[in-house]
Amino acid sequence: MTNKVSLTQFIIEQQRGLPEASGTFTLLLNNIVTACKEISHLVNRGNLVGVLGSAESENVQGEVQKKLDIITNDIMVNALNWTGHLAGMASEEVDDIIAIPTQYPKGKYLALFDPLDGSSNIDVNLAVGTIFSILRCREGVEPAVEDFLRQGAEQVCAGFVLYGPSTMMVLTTGHGVNGFTLDQDIGEFILTHPDMKIPEETSEFAINMSNQRFWEPPVQRYIDECLQGTEGPRGKNFNMRWIASLVAEVYRILTRGGVFLYPFDLRDPSKPGRLRLMYEASPMAFIIEQAGGACSTGRERILDIKPTGIHQRVPLVLGSKNEVERIVAYHQEG
Repeated sequence: MTNKVSLTQFIIEQQRGLPEASGTFTLLLNNIVTACKEISHLVNRGNLVGVLGSAESENVQGEVQKKLDIITNDIMVNALNWTGHLAGMASEEVDDIIAIPTQYPKGKYLALFDPLDGSSNIDVNLAVGTIFSILRCREGVEPAVEDFLRQGAEQVCAGFVLYGPSTMMVLTTGHGVNGFTLDQDIGEFILTHPDMKIPEETSEFAINMSNQRFWEPPVQRYIDECLQGTEGPRGKNFNMRWIASLVAEVYRILTRGGVFLYPFDLRDPSKPGRLRLMYEASPMAFIIEQAGGACSTGRERILDIKPTGIHQRVPLVLGSKNEVERIVAYHQEG
């Protein structure tokens, strides 16, 4: 690559086309990038710096936390709370919203993040990531929980960083989706995957088959048809993937198509879904739709959901548009 475009240059050039842009968003994004570089370094170092294993504590979801869950949350908070760009934050790892310390100025944005998605993979050296979402905040207010409970369609920006063989950031500001690879030699994210598009057709699905007995009939029907291959009604063979890391699943779908399902199941009526609306489903839905895909609960477009709580869970079906629409149609048929 002879003309390397950095993430900062890319965002600044995008903002030049927006007369009302102040540059604050670019600075905020740079602070997120700095935090993700630090997380990438820790993930790559692993047990060399003693960050693997359980923290022997639980988060608000009742899940056992890894050491890196806590460490990466602190990295994100400490990278963003002093900047003057944010009015408040929310994290998957923290019960309530996170206030900006009184000694720092308040900004016009709200940040939401899952600091280490897929952390169950960390001890077996598989891909993990960070997911983030940015909303605008009402001016001159001290944000309350209600200020965060906004439809996904109101997001200013959504992105994720995948810590894999290379560290990649995938980002949308509502004008398409672009992928950036961290060049470790110069410490910059470089544009390597411009204008990412999801193929409408696919022959690949990702789902946790161990939960099959709990699925509703529409999902049972869809997966059964895929498994029948060329002998079934779809007339083609499908491959199955399951990484148990949403960032890795979504990145694969962005690069070669596919459909990912973590559907509603009947195990626990108090949990209508597994994934968190505001830290996982909503930002991923923004990215997926901007790349030409679709994202639904099976019954409702993810970006149309009005949250009822900052840790709300939802079913999630996302990926290649034609497959998601087929699954939604099966739900509508009952």
